[in-house]
Amino acid sequence: MVHVAILGFGTVGSGVAEVLETNEERIRRNAATGFELKYILDVRDFPGHPYASRFIKDFAIIEQDPDVRVVVETIGGTGVAYDFTKRCLLAGKDVVTSNKELVATHGCELLAIAKEKNLNYLFEASVGGGIPIIRPISQCLAANELDEIYGILNGTSNYVLTQMIANGLSLETAVKQAQDNGYAEADPTADIEGHDAARKICILASLSFGRHIYPDLVPTEGITNVTLEDVSIAWNAGYKIKLLGRGLRVSNDKVSCYVAPHLIRKESLLGNVEDVNNAIVVRGNAIGSVMFYGAGAGKLPTASAVVADIIDCAKHFKARKYIDWEEGGPSVFADPDTLKTRWYLRVPAGSGEVLETVSDAEVLDEKNGGTAFLTGEMDAKAARALAGKLSAASIFRLLED
Repeated sequence: MVHVAILGFGTVGSGVAEVLETNEERIRRNAATGFELKYILDVRDFPGHPYASRFIKDFAIIEQDPDVRVVVETIGGTGVAYDFTKRCLLAGKDVVTSNKELVATHGCELLAIAKEKNLNYLFEASVGGGIPIIRPISQCLAANELDEIYGILNGTSNYVLTQMIANGLSLETAVKQAQDNGYAEADPTADIEGHDAARKICILASLSFGRHIYPDLVPTEGITNVTLEDVSIAWNAGYKIKLLGRGLRVSNDKVSCYVAPHLIRKESLLGNVEDVNNAIVVRGNAIGSVMFYGAGAGKLPTASAVVADIIDCAKHFKARKYIDWEEGGPSVFADPDTLKTRWYLRVPAGSGEVLETVSDAEVLDEKNGGTAFLTGEMDAKAARALAGKLSAASIFRLLED
């Protein structure tokens, strides 16, 4: 019997308890052992709850109990979650988490502690909710040299863009609808401004390329500058606008990452990922391209991934899973502004004469004297200089996939 403790009884933490109870027999068969939820740590009171006897407020009880072998961290953030995770590992306990911010910021350190202590620090649920992606990268694609990983990593922003594209809702109205449907927090900044996607691409890139990519290095642009006019122009030209996180191996010792809106072909696989769904594309030198698709968030999908990691811990108490990466930082990070791509620009009336000087321009729309077009390949510095010269109202990358 494996004793488990849960830190934080919010949406994901309560989902973990539910999955452990509901699928108890299935989990027992898959793990070849049973699991008992011994403690739930939360600062709140839950009077009358079926698990009332298991709630505690003192973390030291979990830390000092030798019977607790696996700890689930679903507190979130990098404050007490970091402190408690580190203390659990130092106390000889495996830790499972859905906390993307913690893994993206401190993953390298925590994985190093786990390795030193011959323990597991697992985080399948930190990226993509219930979509399996960490395990496939570290196991199924282990024979590949991975060159690129990118995708739709945030369900809220994808839902908002879907509503703008399909129903003509303004960004503000679509965000309010997402909140009403429970897809967005009261403060949707992390989703809409791209910070959530940035944390996830940091984790994916660190795992894929072997060096830690810190969130504060990653240029991040959300969807607040996407207008209904841009959405309509892109659609009529055969594209959709999607917020993508992207990581690339630039050389043997350099990695580049960024988050930004892109125009992508609407008939592509990624172009058909709608609403709150996520999709992640991985490119390897042996496998080519593979895509992982599904519910990117939600109580039970995320809890499913957490419980799968709990099962993995039980299977690897004596031989830890090989998941880690080396330290990174500015020395291994390549500026994504040096990457060349085509760009979408929407410029106002009166830019026609200057536009004629742009080589390889592909006009997508001309209305009321204004023009929307795709440039030839250029880096971000050149694209932004051109946008400034033409007083562009919008500028986005194009993903040719």
